[in-house]
Amino acid sequence: MGVLYEDDAIVVLDKRAGLPAVPIRGSDTPSAWSLLSAALGLKRQRAFVVHRIDRFTSGILLFAKTERDRDALVRQFLAHSPIREYLAVVRGRLNAKEATLVHHLRREGMFQELSRESDRAAERAELRYSVERPLMGATLVRVRLITGLQNQIRVQFSGVGHPVVGDRKYRPEEAAERRIARVALHAAHLEFLHPRSGEKVSIDCELPLDCQSLIQGLTPRARSRG
Repeated sequence: MGVLYEDDAIVVLDKRAGLPAVPIRGSDTPSAWSLLSAALGLKRQRAFVVHRIDRFTSGILLFAKTERDRDALVRQFLAHSPIREYLAVVRGRLNAKEATLVHHLRREGMFQELSRESDRAAERAELRYSVERPLMGATLVRVRLITGLQNQIRVQFSGVGHPVVGDRKYRPEEAAERRIARVALHAAHLEFLHPRSGEKVSIDCELPLDCQSLIQGLTPRARSRG
């Protein structure tokens, strides 16, 4: 877990896959929040949760150092004003190079399920994607969240027949994938307004080695001539 940016108001982490963003109820498993809180405690500072990313998703995770800064940032996320972009490897080739996906999701326990617009218990889920690179039997896509529901990217791409590689939760058959041991999803870019200065903060986070290795393994090799 590395620090991508830090000042008196905020900390931006590069969360590793498998590390929960926040503590799991009834478990002593470390989380990004608990590890950061311990580190900041040495400086008599605190960590406040602003948003979350899935446990098995890697990448950018933002925390505030005071309640006032947290509240200002949370208001931005509730308004969907921050730019949140992910890189994902999905199964198959996408017909459109760019598109918008809109679904309605109903939460059932730890799962999100596709529902109908008329379902009062469902929430609207919207994202936009662009193809970064076609791969062998898969596609690397850049996804911009318009809304920010739990597991949204995974559920929406699974819903259109292009599940995220390694997503055992929503496609159990992905348990057979051996090139990566988790969902191939990475929080790669975040833009938001600084809670004190109001200036734009732009953060990028490189793909971790397991995602790089997956992409390399799925990249077609050029045929040699002669």
